[in-house]
Amino acid sequence: MNSIIIDYAVFLLLIGASIGVVIYSKISGPKEKTKADYVFASKGSVSMGAMLLSIARGFLGVKVFLGYPSELFYRGSGMWETLYGMVLAFPLVLYFFLPVYFNLGITSVYQYLDMRFKSRLVRRLACGTYVIRSLLNLGVTVFTPCVALKTVMGLPYWFTISSISLIAIIFTLLGGLRSAIIADAVQSLVMIGCSVIIILHGFFIAKGPINIFEVNRDRDRLDFFNLDMDPSLRVTTVSATLGQLFMSLSMFGCQQNFVQRYFSMESMKQVEKALWLTIPLMVVLFSLSWIVGMVIFTVYADCDPRMLGYITEIDEIVAFYVRDKFYFVPGFMGLVLASLFNSGLSIFVSNLNSVSTVAWEDFVSQIPIFKRISETKQLWCIKAISCICGLCVMGIAFLVAQSSGVIDASQLMTSATSGPLLGVFILAMFFPSTNWKGAATGMIASHLTTLLIVCGAFTIPKNVVYKPTHIDGCTNMTFSSHIEPAFSEQYQLYKMSFRNITDMDFVSSTLQTEPVVEPAFHENILSSLYSVTYMYYSLIGTFVTVFVGVVVSYVTDLWGKEERSNDDLLHPICLKLRDLWSGQKQCYITDTKPNVQSSPPASNEGTKNICDTTKNSQSIP
Repeated sequence: MNSIIIDYAVFLLLIGASIGVVIYSKISGPKEKTKADYVFASKGSVSMGAMLLSIARGFLGVKVFLGYPSELFYRGSGMWETLYGMVLAFPLVLYFFLPVYFNLGITSVYQYLDMRFKSRLVRRLACGTYVIRSLLNLGVTVFTPCVALKTVMGLPYWFTISSISLIAIIFTLLGGLRSAIIADAVQSLVMIGCSVIIILHGFFIAKGPINIFEVNRDRDRLDFFNLDMDPSLRVTTVSATLGQLFMSLSMFGCQQNFVQRYFSMESMKQVEKALWLTIPLMVVLFSLSWIVGMVIFTVYADCDPRMLGYITEIDEIVAFYVRDKFYFVPGFMGLVLASLFNSGLSIFVSNLNSVSTVAWEDFVSQIPIFKRISETKQLWCIKAISCICGLCVMGIAFLVAQSSGVIDASQLMTSATSGPLLGVFILAMFFPSTNWKGAATGMIASHLTTLLIVCGAFTIPKNVVYKPTHIDGCTNMTFSSHIEPAFSEQYQLYKMSFRNITDMDFVSSTLQTEPVVEPAFHENILSSLYSVTYMYYSLIGTFVTVFVGVVVSYVTDLWGKEERSNDDLLHPICLKLRDLWSGQKQCYITDTKPNVQSSPPASNEGTKNICDTTKNSQSIP
């Protein structure tokens, strides 16, 4: 009882400390006098270390602590190899995306699409996709720590969902992006500390790291370098690398909440340094969670708590382990739960800031009544939008709590919407001949294609496979004495079998953890397409957007010449390739009078075409 009281006290204390940090940063930090100060955290007001932790945490989210350890425990290390795609994405974002729009002076990254295609439709398609995806994902983010809080502390969903949502709205009103970045940094350090403690303690009770490695290897948890090219497999080395690469490019290079962090730095040189330093930080944070999973699996390799009914969902394994093995450290459970709560909170705040900014810039500000209002009023409008979006996320979180399939649907939508976003930015930066008609048609076609695949995937059976787990090694000493018995059908079967049956293999064969699903038969092309793993949705969406966009742009350009895009909005590599492909010298138009060294055509009066053979020049209208 005393341990529970201490856990509650620590939990509440850390929540209060997190709120105090935000209030202190509001009082002591630079004042937000304009919209840009609120959106971009006042350039230079955030340290490099805080920015690195914020970028890494913003991508990995709460799942880094709860999801990945349970993934390794019940499904193996296949998802670990998504790290390859993440690492490859950073230099590509740095050298192919940021140089184009870093110095354009834009508030929303989707303003670039408007400048490039001169089309509000393309811009609104992109930012609408981002807003909807973000709101759905935030609903899941808010709900995720609530599962652990309900499992361990018994806190009802309505209380934790409402608490996180309301506190996030208050944070957003107080501090904008700067407070979110500081909160991200603090929670990242707490998460790292908790993970390290779990790992070091696990090394002790699991008889060292070598034994942990051998147990995971022998029980088929370390299944790296699976080069099977079957696209219907949930995850392989190929699908993990390619799929995550395209999703990461879409998130790091085309998503407002990440690009917003880059804009908060003083120079492009700082951004370059930050992204390169983020790579090893991302590797460490990502790998820590998997090592935690290896430790937990080694401890419970012969006595799975889920098979005995102690937990019902696979994501509860980390919370159960901490409750079971750290009972002798009063307050540690409260620290972990507070960290999960605050992590969901900080991610909520940072994304809420970005969503409200995009909604203002691309939708609300275009309403006539909101045009030409002052900077101060714009700031308050963005904060009001944040409150509305926060309430929407709270409602979505309640829907997630009532539905068992919304989480998977949200994950599928994240993968599906990465392709159209990435594809339209690739069209804008690297295909100078594309126009707004092609870009808009490509995005719509990509959304329809991925939506068709997602809906069709629910119509065919899937081979859902968990790695085998056992209970034949369970003893009275497996779990701590303070763990209450699980009064479930599985537990009663275990007790009866343990007393009356010596062959525990019978019990293991009776309590299967793998859902028994008939293999899916691919009778036609559509069935084969529906069976494709969601890891490839981003790749498929990107290809459809680019292919349709190029074709439609070419066809519509035959009917009437589109206005040529300003070369400042294209990537320099694209310009060089265009010159090599055309085999022509780059020309521009000038207003100067002809000089004696050139002979312009007689038809040119007052202007002249000059071909510069020494450098690439821009088209001056």
